[in-house]
Amino acid sequence: MNDQLKDTKDFIQDITEGLFYYIGAHFPDGLSLFFQVATKILLILFTYLIFDFIFKICINSIFRLFRNEERYPVMKSIQHAKITNSFAHLFALLIAGSVQTSIFLGYLKKTTLFSERMINFAMVLVIAGLAFRSLRAFGYYSLIKKDYYRNFAIRTVSETVKIVGIFIFSVIGICVIFGINSTTIIGSLGAITAIMVLVFRDTILGFVTGLNVATSRNMKVGDWIAIPKYSIEGYIEDIGLLTTKIKNFDKTISTIPTYDLLSTEIRNYQVISDENTRRIKKSIVFNMKSLNFVDDELMARLKKINLIQTYINNKEAEIKKERAAMDNPDEIINGNQLTNIGVFRKYVQNYLKSSGKIDQKELILVRQLQSSPEGLPLEIYCFATEADTTKYEAIQSDIFDHLLAAAKKFELEVVQKA
Repeated sequence: MNDQLKDTKDFIQDITEGLFYYIGAHFPDGLSLFFQVATKILLILFTYLIFDFIFKICINSIFRLFRNEERYPVMKSIQHAKITNSFAHLFALLIAGSVQTSIFLGYLKKTTLFSERMINFAMVLVIAGLAFRSLRAFGYYSLIKKDYYRNFAIRTVSETVKIVGIFIFSVIGICVIFGINSTTIIGSLGAITAIMVLVFRDTILGFVTGLNVATSRNMKVGDWIAIPKYSIEGYIEDIGLLTTKIKNFDKTISTIPTYDLLSTEIRNYQVISDENTRRIKKSIVFNMKSLNFVDDELMARLKKINLIQTYINNKEAEIKKERAAMDNPDEIINGNQLTNIGVFRKYVQNYLKSSGKIDQKELILVRQLQSSPEGLPLEIYCFATEADTTKYEAIQSDIFDHLLAAAKKFELEVVQKA
């Protein structure tokens, strides 16, 4: 390999030396130097482009053999991130840098110094691009593996590394172009770092938040969340280093600082969607004046309701047995007695337990809340078997349509605000 490279350098030296004298002999003195410099730069650029083209074809042809991303996720991630192109650029620059000293050998020494610095600067850019594309490859690999939390962590780290990397590679690039000793600039990094902390405060907070969200796995892109602080409820469209985008249910887009995901109350409803079950928690308020004991006439009517027929018969037998040994058994207030609100509560309980649209594995609760001047609230707490908003609202509406109408059968009056 070394012998071939030496032969190539000798070949280039022989050709370009003749070209150097040819330009000097056929161009005016004022223009010959310009054309000699321009020709040298063009030859270096041509050498780079030729080898870059060859390496791209060779490397990409090899990686095209690994098209199946499920079988070869690493190779596919490298190809997708175009890391192969970065390697082609790097190899081509190495060859261009090794042969550029042979072009017009011994002549245009100042131009040689300039071309060396430009090639070194180009290598800095290529290495920076290789590093950034490697981060992109990690992100694509996590998408193939469907590890969305890792993907988010990589994206957060990537954006932070890019900001820091741009700064570092800019410093290196300046040192290479102007031939500055890097220790001179590094000595000033203390003051530069203090400035960066102030300027990139939100970036640092976003980075910390991103790592926390990724490691805790409490939310990801696509989750249905609510943020009471901003009255936002919708789906997470994107979590960036600085901002998080949320698509609200009214189709508007809300953007909040990413660090708010760490410092603000976030309600994640995604578990509802994942388990396809959604809570119903709603009350019916009854007029206190309509609450009464169940008399014989009402009892006879309620016995005809199938859902509570067994319950009423059992309760009626218990009450009769208790009253048999009681003074003043005809007085309805003496001893245990059924109330219309109590029987209705039992009816609602049985109605929910018999419904195929209510998840029977979850808690089903019908309870009285604290009474108020407006009336007595009866709360229904259960879970619908559908998380989709349209289907969920239909189930909830059907339940309360039925209960509001059924309350009349129990001589209960629903409160209506004027």
